[in-house]
Amino acid sequence: MGIEEDVMDSIRPVQDPEMKISVVDLGLIYGIRVEERENGLHAEIDLTLTSPGCPAAPEIMAAVHRAGLETKEIESVHVNLVWSPRWDPRVHASEDAQFELGIF
Repeated sequence: MGIEEDVMDSIRPVQDPEMKISVVDLGLIYGIRVEERENGLHAEIDLTLTSPGCPAAPEIMAAVHRAGLETKEIESVHVNLVWSPRWDPRVHASEDAQFELGIF
């Protein structure tokens, strides 16, 4: 398993506070890139939200940032809020999350 997968595993417990479903299972994590820097490994995390007006955006971004920093070997994290592609639960969410959302 690579370091990107380790970062994803660290983020997995972070839940959307309104839906009570993992941001990973919702498919809100669009990408993780890890690069070597002078002070150690740095993770760039691309995150989207369920809607542009999500009132929990700062809370979710902070939780993803903290969780990424808990990954062994990661020294720094930056969370990028992205809007493309637009989040669609039928495309991005896991089967379990779709079931929780009532999408069959």
